[in-house]
Amino acid sequence: MGSSQKFVQIIGFETDRIDEMRALAEEGEQGLRDSADGPVRRLVLKDRNQPNRYLVVIEFDSYEEAMRNSESPETSKFAERMAALCTKPPSFTDCDVEDATTFR
Repeated sequence: MGSSQKFVQIIGFETDRIDEMRALAEEGEQGLRDSADGPVRRLVLKDRNQPNRYLVVIEFDSYEEAMRNSESPETSKFAERMAALCTKPPSFTDCDVEDATTFR
């Protein structure tokens, strides 16, 4: 797998403390802005059919960068704090980006 292939991690979680989760995410973003191995894009989705269920799609330039980011102490601390705000453990799905199209 070459480093030119984009990589996406999808985190599914449920929480009844979304305002605290948003504040935690904003705090975490500050440290990621200057990180060479940090994500390039984050998308937060709210499930319309299941209250308190969310998906976060995080895009990296490569799998290797995502793994370096994942191994950082800051990421581990963030994940622990995030899990504490969840009503059940979050799920993680790792994906290689096969194709992407921008329509507008």
